[in-house]
Amino acid sequence: MSIRQFVPRRRIGQQFTITEALPVYVVFAIALLLQISYPLLEGEALRLVTLAVVYWGAAAMLLHAYYSYGAKFALRFLLITFFYSLIIEQIGYRTGWPFGVYQYDASLAYQVFEIPLVVPFAWVMISYPIIIVARRVAPRWVFLYGGIGLMVWDFFLDPQMVNAGRWSWQIDGATVPFQPMIPLSNAFGWLLTGMGLMALLHIALPRERRKRGLSTAIPDFFLLWTLFGGVIGNVFFFGYPAIGISVGIVFTLYLIPYFISQRLGRSDF
Repeated sequence: MSIRQFVPRRRIGQQFTITEALPVYVVFAIALLLQISYPLLEGEALRLVTLAVVYWGAAAMLLHAYYSYGAKFALRFLLITFFYSLIIEQIGYRTGWPFGVYQYDASLAYQVFEIPLVVPFAWVMISYPIIIVARRVAPRWVFLYGGIGLMVWDFFLDPQMVNAGRWSWQIDGATVPFQPMIPLSNAFGWLLTGMGLMALLHIALPRERRKRGLSTAIPDFFLLWTLFGGVIGNVFFFGYPAIGISVGIVFTLYLIPYFISQRLGRSDF
C-alpha cells in the first residue's frame, strides 16, 4: 500500500471582490450606459455623450489595468498610448500620411495643437483590450494581431463619426468596402500605426499579473459590446446595414481565437 501526498493546485492569483473593485465596475457601467444612450440622442446631448463615452471608457480600461497589473503597468500604458497617438495624429493631420487627408470638427472640444484631446483617449480606450487579445492569441506576433484589431475597430468608428459630423475626409481614390465616405488609405494607416503601438506596448509592458487582481471580464465584455453595438447601431440606427454586417463578421472572426483560448486555457496572458 502506498500513501499519496496531496498537493493542492496552485492558484494563478486571487481576485478582488466586486466590493473591493467597485470603482472599476461603476466607471465601466457608466461607460456602457453612455454608449447605450448614444443612438437615442441628438444635438448637443449627442455631442456631450460622444465625448463622455470615450473619457469614461478610457478611465474604465485604465482602472482595470491598475487593479490587474499594477500602477507601473497602467502609467506606462497611458503615457505610451497617449503620446504615441498624439504624435501620430499630428503627423497624419498635417501631412495626410498615412491615413489620408482629414479634418476634425470643433464639436470635439478642447484641442492639443489642433488635435482634439478626446482622440488620444479613444486610442487608450481600445488599445488596452486589444493588447490583451494580441498577447493571448499571438504572443510572437503581437504587433501584427494587435494592429489588425485596431484597424477592424476603426471600421466601426469612422463611418459613425463622419455621419455625425465629428470629422471629414477628402476622398481622392479607393475607399473602404461599403464605406464610400472613408478612404482606403485610412485602413492602411490604422494597420501601420497600430502595429507600431502594439510593438511598443508589448516591449514596455510587463506580462505578469498581480498576485491579487481582476480577471479580464471587463475588457472582454467591452470587446463583445463593441461588436454587438457596432452591428446593432449600423443596422438599425445609423442606416449602414452593410457596414454593420460586414465589419461584424470580420470582428467576430478576429475575436473567436481569443475567446476559444480563454475557454480552454488560463485567463491571464
